[in-house]
Amino acid sequence: MAIPVQDLVQANARYAQAFDQGDLAMPPAKKLAVLTCMDARVEPLAFLGLRLGDTHVIRNAGGRATPDAVRSLAISQRLLGTDAVLVIHHADCGMLTFSNDDIRARIKDESGQEAATAAAGVDFLPFSDLAASVRLDVRTLRESPLIPESIPIYGFIYDVHTGKLAAVE
Repeated sequence: MAIPVQDLVQANARYAQAFDQGDLAMPPAKKLAVLTCMDARVEPLAFLGLRLGDTHVIRNAGGRATPDAVRSLAISQRLLGTDAVLVIHHADCGMLTFSNDDIRARIKDESGQEAATAAAGVDFLPFSDLAASVRLDVRTLRESPLIPESIPIYGFIYDVHTGKLAAVE
């Protein structure tokens, strides 16, 4: 069941009444960019000890180094001064639970042939090995001509059950 949009609008009105961070600078204070998953259990500001205005957070399904994520990181670095990237995938990720064929079949069953045809050209980037997916995305960013070689890129796995972050070498 979807939350009524009006409830969100009312919550925003209450939030805006007490909002006092309108003077934050556009560039992130910590000069950091985080690429992570869209999973609702993953809150990078909280588990990294950061606050609003400290970092750019780029989110997508799986926290993958997609062309759009690379685009966002290039803008973050070149125009807004970030000088380090954290790639953070997480335990119990939904991307571990399906294959491209699985999601394509579901899309066809639920939305028909036109959607199936569109899905046929999409790599949804599922993975079966969490650490390997982090390594691949770190390597993708390091090899991108849009990301300066001087930018350090670190890989991590966040455990949604314990709150702990573990480095991936």
